[in-house]
Amino acid sequence: MTHGSDHGDREACQQVDQGMARVFDLFGKRWTGLIVAVLTQQPAYYADLRRAIPGISERMLSDRLTELATAGLVLREVDAGPPLRVGYGLTESGKALEPALKELLIWSRAHLAPNDPETAADIEACGRP
Repeated sequence: MTHGSDHGDREACQQVDQGMARVFDLFGKRWTGLIVAVLTQQPAYYADLRRAIPGISERMLSDRLTELATAGLVLREVDAGPPLRVGYGLTESGKALEPALKELLIWSRAHLAPNDPETAADIEACGRP
């Protein structure tokens, strides 16, 4: 890739595709991708999501789930119980992300070293991608 004057000003001023900007506006936030990745396996109750994603606070999980629901990727269902439980599952739009998430997983295994070898081994032992 050259940055010479042959390309002209027009090419130098190209902007990022708006669709891509919207994707990263949502998925660029910490935890969002992990929540969707967990829900691609199966619907889950709030408490199960907390256990599946170590380190996420209740407030952050609640905020991210609200954002995903607003974006039309997650459905929230209240199970009147007793006990009262709130479950989450992916909409058709959310489920459509699964192939992209799998590709990101493949890429990460090929190009990123694990931060913590023990965590990587634990994830493999649980059968999670």
